[in-house]
Amino acid sequence: MSRRRSVHLAIGLALVGLVVGAVLMSYLWLPFAPDDTSGGRLTAPGGDHLLGTDKLGRDLFTQLLIGGRIALGTALGAVAVGGVLGVGAGLLAGFATRWRDDVAAVTLDILIAFPTLLLAMLIVAGAGASLGTAILAIGLAMAAIVARLTRVLVKQVLTRDYITAARIAGISWPRIVLGHVLPNIGPVVLVNLALQAGLAVLAEASLSYLGLGTPPPNASWGRMLFEAQATVLTAPVAALAPGLALVVLVVGVNLSADGLRDLTDPTRRRSR
Repeated sequence: MSRRRSVHLAIGLALVGLVVGAVLMSYLWLPFAPDDTSGGRLTAPGGDHLLGTDKLGRDLFTQLLIGGRIALGTALGAVAVGGVLGVGAGLLAGFATRWRDDVAAVTLDILIAFPTLLLAMLIVAGAGASLGTAILAIGLAMAAIVARLTRVLVKQVLTRDYITAARIAGISWPRIVLGHVLPNIGPVVLVNLALQAGLAVLAEASLSYLGLGTPPPNASWGRMLFEAQATVLTAPVAALAPGLALVVLVVGVNLSADGLRDLTDPTRRRSR
């Protein structure tokens, strides 16, 4: 792996680690209670309020930390849902007979044609706004992308000579999947899931901005941006803080995924 890619991985892990560290700290210490409105409306940064207060008098730093919990929780939850469902569906499609594989391929292409955020909005609108619904909706939308990738990878692995040798040796398909298929497709799928985690953070922020994400009083970076747009000229920190937090987390995840791709792909390592 080139030095430039190593730097990308280091920077990405540092940015993600910064957010994770702040979120872990929030479970041990918060400057103020999330619903504390004693700070006064739109207080400037400084003193007891590091980033100032919002239009309701709540401490912005406290809201930012709680929003980090929501962002990381959504990323991990959506990746878990999308990974389990997507890999499972992709494995089934990869082993399916020709006509069933064609049906699965067309179905996945149709699902992927719809933007992730649009699918998530439709699911949340029907099931009701909540953090759990947002995670499920984003995970389901993500699953189609993971399933198509898994299907393609499985098809490639099944043409390898070691799969033929395993079948000749009488090894069962479940053992082949666990011993040969999953280990060979795993690195690529994991890198894709890392990239999807960044998209999940943006999708949750978008849903919250539209009022379809985590309901009050829980803080969300997307809803913080929505609430701050009316006072962006008089209290810019209220909009800049969650926006910068989103950029740090998403860029960190993407850089980490890019670095991991070089670590797990020997062809990319040789080409650099």
